[in-house]
Amino acid sequence: MKNDIFWRFRMVQVALILVGLAVIVQIVHIQNSPEAQLILEKGRTYVGSWQTIYPARGGIYDRQGHLLAGNQAVYEAGVDLATMKDANEIALAAQIYLKLDYTTVYAAITAPDPDVTYVVLDKFTAPENVLAFQGFQETLTGLSAKNLSAVYFQPHLIRSYPEKALASNVLGLITLDGGRRSFGIEEKYDSLLAGTAVKRWIPANPHDAQQVPEVPSSTTLILTLDREIQASMEEILDNAGQIYGAQSGSIIVADPRTGEILAMATTPRIDPNHYWDYDTALNSEAPYNRAISQAYEPGSVLKILTMAAALDKGVVQPGTIYNDVTGVIFVGGVPIHNWDNAAWGKQDMTGCLQHSLNVCLAWVATQLGKNDFYTYMQKFGLGHLTGIDLAGETTGRLKLPDDTDWYEVDLGTNAFGQGVSVTPIQMIMAASAIATNGQMPRPHVLQATVQAGRQHKIPIEIVGTPISSATAQTLNAMLVNSLENESSLALVPGYRLAGKTGTASIPTPDGYTSTRTNASFVGWGPVDDPKFIVYIWLEQPTTSIWGSETAAPVFKQVVQKLIVLMGIPPDQVRLSLSGH
Repeated sequence: MKNDIFWRFRMVQVALILVGLAVIVQIVHIQNSPEAQLILEKGRTYVGSWQTIYPARGGIYDRQGHLLAGNQAVYEAGVDLATMKDANEIALAAQIYLKLDYTTVYAAITAPDPDVTYVVLDKFTAPENVLAFQGFQETLTGLSAKNLSAVYFQPHLIRSYPEKALASNVLGLITLDGGRRSFGIEEKYDSLLAGTAVKRWIPANPHDAQQVPEVPSSTTLILTLDREIQASMEEILDNAGQIYGAQSGSIIVADPRTGEILAMATTPRIDPNHYWDYDTALNSEAPYNRAISQAYEPGSVLKILTMAAALDKGVVQPGTIYNDVTGVIFVGGVPIHNWDNAAWGKQDMTGCLQHSLNVCLAWVATQLGKNDFYTYMQKFGLGHLTGIDLAGETTGRLKLPDDTDWYEVDLGTNAFGQGVSVTPIQMIMAASAIATNGQMPRPHVLQATVQAGRQHKIPIEIVGTPISSATAQTLNAMLVNSLENESSLALVPGYRLAGKTGTASIPTPDGYTSTRTNASFVGWGPVDDPKFIVYIWLEQPTTSIWGSETAAPVFKQVVQKLIVLMGIPPDQVRLSLSGH
């Protein structure tokens, strides 16, 4: 009897084990079946998802830490059509609190595509408008509260320029509409500013939020610009445009020792926060930044490069005499005249610069010869990009003897800035070699980058030494004497400055027949230890065509402002403090 019971228990035990094993086998089979894999894959969508995360765009600061470009939080406002009850009520609330057009909103949410379940009302709703809408919603009860809950707000960041139009031609902009465009710093350093987008698994359960890994930050840029100097230059330029009736203009202030751009003011400008004004305010055909993107014939400011080349080659000395008997010289069989068509008699090379004699500088170029002249001009960077770190730079044009449209007379006219086109930034770079003992630094606007808490300073780059230190010192003395001998309107009492004016006729299809001119001035100081170099270009001034009467006095205003903002004492005080 006992044995029967024992075997019955054994059989039940074995049966249960077999059933258990069958269940386990079935479970394993189900879990590894294609259908199970599909269910698991579907289930993952409820616990989280893979998402592409974009870091906030990097900020742009001036050298003193002032924010020039950052990010601002705005909201996308949209309506869930499935839960909407009353379109009229939503359209009315959107008009009052979100500042949207009632008719546009009502049409969008009542006549969408049949497959559309969500309608975006506005992508850039201001936070204060969202708060106003939500505050009104909280006062409601019943169906109205439920109806307005169909309106959703999703936060996101847009580019913001807190200083508005200040330095806008340097900063550039990023449009937010479908046709994305960018300029300036924003374009040149877009990849650094944008950072690197990454894919991350984002859990749906908020309690698992701590599992979300950090996203690598974008790069912050520190510019060489000085906000106070930039603002002052823009004010001076705007006033000069009104006083002298100029169509537009540019002022560049740089450190000639390093190539750092302290200010780059151009007109016209726009507020990049209102990027949609670009086409109407600037004209889509015009350069965004004339200082680097618009080449023009500079006129007599280029004479300093011709004289530098001749002095460096040794074909003339400061005391070399040119006897201007007739006020005309023939180069390639073509007559070249002085700006006033007059003869100036015997002049040394300083006198030729002081009186800006075209015939003298054309003669100097012929003494150099075409090979040496154009070799030096290319060493100074004419006809080539400076490589400044801004988008949209153009080269200008320096015709060379091998070009089919070059003629022998070009050697004479190019010597005084006619028949050759340059940009203001090219002239700043070239003239820096004269201001700083022959060395020519590449102009740049980026001073440092900051990424992951580490700052990397951009090194100074010397791109050439077109002339010797002795030549630069000799020419500096000549330019100082030239300004002082003529009592130039560019002079600032207490400071020795070097510089040269330029007045260039504007070419037309029929030649230089127009009475319109471009007025320019390039100068630097203090001469013994230059802290700044300035280039001024006024396009087609109407009160006077002469650079000596328009661009030169603007240079004086610029220097008067710089010596205060940069803390540069008068020469006598500065030299006495240094023991000289």
